[in-house]
Amino acid sequence: MMSSDRDLPFYNGKPVEIDGTGWLVLMASVAIAFLALTLIPFRTSPYNLVPALAFVGIPILALHTVAGRQWTCLFRSVDLRAATLMVLFGAATLAGSMAIGWILQRFFQLQSNPVADQIAAMSASQVGATLLVTGIQLVGEELFGILPFLVVLWLCVQHLNLSRRLGILVALVISGLLFGAAHLPTYDWHWAQSLIGIGFARVILTLAYIVTRNLWVSAGAHIINDWTGFFLVFEFGHVPINTVG
Repeated sequence: MMSSDRDLPFYNGKPVEIDGTGWLVLMASVAIAFLALTLIPFRTSPYNLVPALAFVGIPILALHTVAGRQWTCLFRSVDLRAATLMVLFGAATLAGSMAIGWILQRFFQLQSNPVADQIAAMSASQVGATLLVTGIQLVGEELFGILPFLVVLWLCVQHLNLSRRLGILVALVISGLLFGAAHLPTYDWHWAQSLIGIGFARVILTLAYIVTRNLWVSAGAHIINDWTGFFLVFEFGHVPINTVG
């Protein structure tokens, strides 16, 4: 039996029990945070910090409400091992995104990321300000990915009586598809690029969380993936296939 400190949190009542109402609150907070990110009409610096901070803050506030002080178990300290895994999973996400993008490009005309297109025309200082906002937003994207993963895992194990391993597999697929679906407007409703391409990258990032139980690691890997794509756009005017999600 895996110790509660090493296991994934919340789905099995450890370190604190979250009931069905609590999980509904968490899912509602994720949806509201996404709407705040997309609908708050602040798009220029420094006001674009507001929707990014709301995207992070709303789910954390909801998690604090239903889990109390135990909400912090999503975030562990970053030691040398965690930093190393952050880099490795960032590289794996980048490589996996390029590979799946290359495959998809054999069958579909892919869409570019609008933020990457904007960065191509920015000055160095503007790029720095954009990276700050996207760094915050990507922490929110990890909450958007990991909290639904834990919700589905709880549902599979506690209510559908699936094994932990099968529950993790089901939760990986469903949370990946949800994450990909959230990117449909970004990629002009290109279902394959969003559900398959972005969804595949989401699975790798969620695996980073599963391995470490540390959202800082998956967030760091996500930042490494996206910022590498942004850097390539800024330096060379283009980005390898589907590397920026």
